[in-house]
Amino acid sequence: MPTSDAEGKDWSLDRYKAAQPDTVTDIGPGEGTYAKLFRPAHKGVWWTAIEIHKPYVAKYKLRSTKARTMYDEIHVEDARTSEGHLFYRDLVIAGDVLEHMPREDAVALLDRIVEGPADAPGASHILISVPIIESVQGEIDGNPAEAHVHQWDADDMDAVLAELGGRVESMRGHTLGCWWWSRRG
Repeated sequence: MPTSDAEGKDWSLDRYKAAQPDTVTDIGPGEGTYAKLFRPAHKGVWWTAIEIHKPYVAKYKLRSTKARTMYDEIHVEDARTSEGHLFYRDLVIAGDVLEHMPREDAVALLDRIVEGPADAPGASHILISVPIIESVQGEIDGNPAEAHVHQWDADDMDAVLAELGGRVESMRGHTLGCWWWSRRG
């Protein structure tokens, strides 16, 4: 769904406030859950969205206007093929999105986010949220990318993030698991 369970959002917001990022890329923003929650906590941040389903941009009013601030920059594309410079950010959010692709694609995407473009490192921080209970879901609103393709296990995500190096904090809820990966120790 283009929405997200509330579980873990307070935990994630605390880490966002501590990090004070100046640049954010939100992969698969859907209705803009993280922008709505995080933007008021830290002003002056440049928000980029990578949204695979073009109709969501208008449906959820993701473009920033004088009256409403959501995303300063929107790329309608699959994050797995996005340019590396979009991951050269203080924070990259993969909130409720990695379950929508095969595991090997999700791992490769995380690797790319950490690597970044050829001339610079990738993200300083990554926020990940995925269902950690069985969560079967098919196409929604004509969007085949809404289907859940891989069921993550919290221990598996721990292992994937450990391979990336850096420092990892996690929160395991009843429905969602959240991880905050940091380049800096």
